[in-house]
Amino acid sequence: MPGLAVVGAQWGDEGKGKIVDYLAAQADMVVRYAGGNNAGHTVVAGGRTVKLHLVPSGILYPGVTCVIGNGVVIDPEVLVEELDALEQQGMPAEKLRISNRAHLLMPYHRDLDRLEEEARGSRRLGTTGRGVGPAYVDKAAREGVRLADLADEAWLRERLAAVVPRKSELLRKMYGHPGYTVDEMFDYCLRFRSRLVPLLVDAGEVVGEALERGQRILFEGAQGTMLDLDHGTYPYVTSSTATAGGVLPGTGVGPGSVSNVLGVVKAYTTRVGMGPFPTELSGEQGEWLRQRGGEFGTTTGRPRRCGWLDLVQLRYAVRINGIRQLALTKLDVLSGLERVRMAVAYEIGGRRLDRMPASLSELAQVQPVYEELPGWSEPLASARALSELPEAARRFIGRLEELLGIPVVYVSVGPGREQTIAVDGIAW
Repeated sequence: MPGLAVVGAQWGDEGKGKIVDYLAAQADMVVRYAGGNNAGHTVVAGGRTVKLHLVPSGILYPGVTCVIGNGVVIDPEVLVEELDALEQQGMPAEKLRISNRAHLLMPYHRDLDRLEEEARGSRRLGTTGRGVGPAYVDKAAREGVRLADLADEAWLRERLAAVVPRKSELLRKMYGHPGYTVDEMFDYCLRFRSRLVPLLVDAGEVVGEALERGQRILFEGAQGTMLDLDHGTYPYVTSSTATAGGVLPGTGVGPGSVSNVLGVVKAYTTRVGMGPFPTELSGEQGEWLRQRGGEFGTTTGRPRRCGWLDLVQLRYAVRINGIRQLALTKLDVLSGLERVRMAVAYEIGGRRLDRMPASLSELAQVQPVYEELPGWSEPLASARALSELPEAARRFIGRLEELLGIPVVYVSVGPGREQTIAVDGIAW
């Protein structure tokens, strides 16, 4: 089955949107399987910059069907605003389909997210405040409202009557918030009914039938491996499955639906929010990377923390995702550095670590063991083949392949579609 999963191999913001957009030209369908509007993808196409938060990146190709899977939590306000913005730019989302099993992100989820984060004080997690975490909490607690509920007004009101009073009581008693009435939330949901209900489908059935027909399906991940709820730097993680393992439950397809996993990795490392970051550069070099790489969040505008490439972390990501190939992004950002570094191991208490520790107290104490490589001064933006890159840049790529044991098949040297070097053919 020709299913390709594209996942972030670091802490998110690796440039997945650009890579998915590039690969979507070869796909029949692009499926988003996890996360919410706490994730953002920026795509530059035809001189236009398009910022997407819920709609899959493949929407920029008129012939590609895009599916938002049941593993995504959907803020209806954000989704409708995004659809309106696409239409205004001449890109109507005519081939968008939404899983009827996906959960709605409600106004009280946004309030709870913000108020809970404020209550954590110095132990805050660094959430985006978009309500994604509380929406997943309600999903697991069986107190969620699904897109399918919009189709039946009587059932929708019954569902809200079972949930809203409890959420309002929590908001009032814990945080002094006035809460919401069932009528308010019922009217809120009805605002989006006519726009969203016609787009609802059984996503697992739609994607499964496409796979059976032999169509090329691109599964688009959100966030990055180290933000995965189970395998990331818990508790400084997102609330969903950000690894390739999330494709199956987040879409409704079975094992064997994914024939290949492509990991997207930046030529350095960034993360947002709180939590340990072994290779973080807090001084001038970190600020240099931030400014040169434009490292500010698509969704929040928050400055990202920046550091050197971390091979310990990447080996872990390769293993738990089953990554077979890599797309290396933002290699052009490193131009101008005399020397570049990559961490090949950690040290703690005089002993060497070659793996990611599960304990955050241990991860917070590790010191990276660096390997230093020659840098390059030449700009890379005009390179269209691997042979056009400086020798030092090619050596950097080769060393990455050697240490991870998998090939780099795409190299990005700028934000535009044309600034992607295809080193080798992707195996669907």
